[in-house]
Amino acid sequence: MKIQILLFGIARDIVGKSRLELDTNQPLDVTSFKKLLKDKYPKMNHLSYFKVAINQEFADDHQILKEGDEVALIPPVSGGSC
Repeated sequence: MKIQILLFGIARDIVGKSRLELDTNQPLDVTSFKKLLKDKYPKMNHLSYFKVAINQEFADDHQILKEGDEVALIPPVSGGSC
């Protein structure tokens, strides 16, 4: 099963790329997906949290990833006033 991963902000900085492809033989829910990423990229554990969107819609931790899904990692964003 191939899944496209888009990385933004600090997640992109940690991984060093803005796009990854995950190829796995096992079904994954969002929780398992996050754990797999944190195992592969331990610096991801420094993020207090990040949101996951699947096919441009926010996903909960129990949602199952499917072949061809596009998964976006969206870390917290801080901003200032203008």
